[in-house]
Amino acid sequence: MTANDPLTPQKPIAIAVAGMLALAVAMGIGRFAFTPLLPMMLHDGVIDLPSASWLATANYLGYWLGAMACALQPWLWSHARFLRPIVHTTAMRIGLLATVVLTFGMAVHWPAAWPLWRLLAGIASALVFVYTSGWCLARLAALGSPKLAGLIFVGPGLGIMVSGLAATAMVALGLSAATGWLAFGVLAVLLTALVWPHLRGAVAVNAAPADVPATARGGAMALLALAYGMAGFGYIVTATFLPVIARQALPGSVWLDLFWPLFGIGVGLGALLTIRFPVHWDRRHLLMGCYAMQATGIMLGVWWPSLIGFALGSLLIGLPFTAITLFAMQEIRRLRPEGASGFIGLLTAVYGLGQILGPPWVSFVLQRSANPAQGFAVSLQTAAASLLVGIVLFGWLARRHPVRETASPE
Repeated sequence: MTANDPLTPQKPIAIAVAGMLALAVAMGIGRFAFTPLLPMMLHDGVIDLPSASWLATANYLGYWLGAMACALQPWLWSHARFLRPIVHTTAMRIGLLATVVLTFGMAVHWPAAWPLWRLLAGIASALVFVYTSGWCLARLAALGSPKLAGLIFVGPGLGIMVSGLAATAMVALGLSAATGWLAFGVLAVLLTALVWPHLRGAVAVNAAPADVPATARGGAMALLALAYGMAGFGYIVTATFLPVIARQALPGSVWLDLFWPLFGIGVGLGALLTIRFPVHWDRRHLLMGCYAMQATGIMLGVWWPSLIGFALGSLLIGLPFTAITLFAMQEIRRLRPEGASGFIGLLTAVYGLGQILGPPWVSFVLQRSANPAQGFAVSLQTAAASLLVGIVLFGWLARRHPVRETASPE
């Protein structure tokens, strides 16, 4: 039997690594390669800062639309149950292929089409993220290896780190942003080729957990979605504009281009650390700690706009970045194991809505501020405040709906 044979047993580590590389393509390249390439695009004169905000918004809007489509999954099951075994892997493959094509598309100097390409790239990223998360979490749980889920979410950090370091090298070599998009397209092709043979196997559906009443699940899910959406708005200002903000505060510094790769290192490191957390710990308490860490990292850019301040801030924002996603997905599987992917889509859509609001808010504040530094400071303060709201919501949820000792988020 070959690796492509559907009868070949899949090892948990192979599933986790496939998920990691898929998210590296969809998130690290499809979504966040724009951030390290933005200063290069500004330098090349192919875009200005207000236009960059709307390009980012187009991508986040696409991510939201894709997530909303995934949230309709329960309706799809009820009308076409025969598609159930293949929809996860098929959607993942479509999303990965689209990410490759659209990344290459950004290398073509056609500014009028760029908003559409970024919109479609957002949709593709959502497909890969939602279905990869649901598929990997379910497969790992069925194979008795739920702790390996943390490895999946190393993917975005890996993609961010590699794209950031690559962009730094390109700047040093004097290459154009178009060349950068081409290079990332080639990288996406290589990673997709590695993932492709492993995208097989249906996901099982579990019964609803007996320890969580149906009415409590509904109310808890709504508040969980709202709190998770706060993280979408909270991090996006920094995730989109970190290189630009650093250049405003530290003009001429040779270390400017390393803040984004440092963020990526933090993302990957934080995901790996989650493997060590016991599965019986309340994920809402862990989310509160993650939000507090990100809020502190965001505010360091305001309180301490220096080399050390931005470096520490990048790490503190990055460390809990995908841990937040993992803990939220695990909480979904605790509350709704019978239809996790659909609810992952719902939470991702709310998260995406928070992201959509971020760049226009920055653009609005910048236009009404005395200078860019003041505008970015206000934007960062608002982002940190939204994370504090999320902390309060998770705290209320944990107190109102405590987790029984026998329950474990897989």
